[in-house]
Amino acid sequence: MKKKLEILLTNDDSFTAKGFRTLISLCSAVGNVTCFAPRTPQSGKSAALSMETPLYLKEEETKTAANGNKIVIYSFTGTPADCVKMAMNTVFSRNCKPDLLISGINHGSNASTASVYSGTLGATAEGTIYGITSVALSLDTHNPEADFTAVEKYFPSIMENVLKNPPKEGIYLNINFPNIPLKDIKGVKFARQGKGMWVDEFERYTSPKGTPYYWISGRFLDQDSKKEGDHTLLKEGYITIVPHRLDTTDDEEMKRLSSTWKIKI
Repeated sequence: MKKKLEILLTNDDSFTAKGFRTLISLCSAVGNVTCFAPRTPQSGKSAALSMETPLYLKEEETKTAANGNKIVIYSFTGTPADCVKMAMNTVFSRNCKPDLLISGINHGSNASTASVYSGTLGATAEGTIYGITSVALSLDTHNPEADFTAVEKYFPSIMENVLKNPPKEGIYLNINFPNIPLKDIKGVKFARQGKGMWVDEFERYTSPKGTPYYWISGRFLDQDSKKEGDHTLLKEGYITIVPHRLDTTDDEEMKRLSSTWKIKI
C-alpha cells in the first residue's frame, strides 16, 4: 500500500486566516495535513524565536476530509519559526519528517526585500534547516477576504512539480501570486529576488500626555533597474518563483576579501 503524503502547514497570519484555511483545503486533497500556526498574527517576524516568554500549544481541530485524509490543526503562541520547531519536536522528528512544508497562503506579497522580514519565509527557512522540502506561498493583497482562485488553479501543478523535482538541499522556494483575475495572469516565471528597500519608515505621533511615539509605516523604493526582479514581474502579472539559499555566504566575495584584507595580529 502506498504511503500517504504527510504535509506540514504553517503561516504568519494566524490559524484563522482565510489564506491558511484555503491552503488546508488544497493540501488535504493530496495528503494528510498537520497544521502548526500562530494563534495571533505574526507578520514581519522573519525567523525570530520566542526566547523570553512561555509558549502555549492548543489542538484546535481534528477532522477527516471526504477523501479520508486526516487534518489536525494546532495553534501556538509563538512565531512562525517557533511553530515549525514545535511541530518537529512533537508530532514529527528529525528521523520522521513530513514530506513537505508549505507556509502561507500569506495575505500580502513577499517579493523583493519583503522576503527578508517575512514570517512566512522565516518558517520556510526553518523547515529547510530540518531538511524538509519547503515552499512559501503569498498573494499580493492584504485583504482578509482575498480571492485565492488563482492559487487554487495553479497549486496542483506547483505541488506536482515540487514533489517530482524538489529544490536541492538548503534551498527553499518563495512563490508569489499577483492579485489579478485568473484570466489576466500571464504565466509563471522563475526570478531573482527583486532589489529595493523601505524608506520614510516611521510616522511620529504625540500621546495625550505629550509623549512622542512612532508607528512603523514607510514606502517601497524600487531599485530594480534591470526590471527582472520578482516584484517587477509580479506587477506585470506573472506568478513568480524565487529559489532562496539557506547558506547566504558569498563565496566570491569571501575569496576577494581574504586576498585583500591585511589584518594585523
